Amino acid sequence: MEFELSLADGEFLVKLARHAIKTFLQTRRKIDPPVDTPNKLQEKCGVFVTLNNVKASNHELRGCIGYPSPVEPLVEATVDSAIQAATDDPRFPPVSLQELNSEVVIEVSVLTPPELIKVEDPREYPSRIQIGRDGLIIERGWYKGLLLPQVAPEWNWNEEEFLSNCCMKAGLSPDSWLINGTKVHKFQAIIFEEKTPNGEVALKSLSVKKDR
Repeated sequence: MEFELSLADGEFLVKLARHAIKTFLQTRRKIDPPVDTPNKLQEKCGVFVTLNNVKASNHELRGCIGYPSPVEPLVEATVDSAIQAATDDPRFPPVSLQELNSEVVIEVSVLTPPELIKVEDPREYPSRIQIGRDGLIIERGWYKGLLLPQVAPEWNWNEEEFLSNCCMKAGLSPDSWLINGTKVHKFQAIIFEEKTPNGEVALKSLSVKKDR
C-alpha cells in the first residue's frame, strides 16, 4: 500500500481495535471486518497494536502483538493483533473488560515493509538507523526480535542501546548485532493513539534524533 494514512484512517483502526477487543472479551468471538472499511485499509500491511495502562501517572505497557510483514489485509491484521495483545501476550495476564473500559489506551502502529540493512562491517549499523524514525528487527538463526520506532525515544536509548535491546528482545546477548551473520532490518511506522480510554485519537509524533 502507499504509505500514507489520514487521521480518519487512524481513528477507524484504533476504534476497530477497541471494538474487536471488547467484543471478544464479551462473547469470545472475533469480529468480521466492517463493510464500510476503506479500500486502503484492505491492502496487506504490517501492523502492531499496543495497549498501555494509564491508571498510574505514566503509561505502562499492558500488551503488544502484531504482524511485522505485510502478509494480511491491514483491517484483518488489526483485529487479530488487538485481540492477541489483550488476551495472549505471554508477558501479561489477559485484560479485563473493566480495565479496557477505564484504564487502557490503544495504540495502532502501521508498518512499512522491513528493509534489510546491508553493511560490510557490523559496526556500521548505528550510523544506518535513526532514533525516532526507525524500528528494528534482529534475526540470528531461530532467534528474532522486534522493537517499534517509539520504543527507543520512550527509553531515551541511543543507536547502540537500541540495537542491544533488540538483541535481548530476540533472546540473544546484547552484543549479537556485532557478530557477522546477524541480520538487522529497519522499518518505519505511522502511529495513532488514544489520548484517554475510548477517547480522542491522535497521530503520535516521535522525537527524531538528527543524523550525526
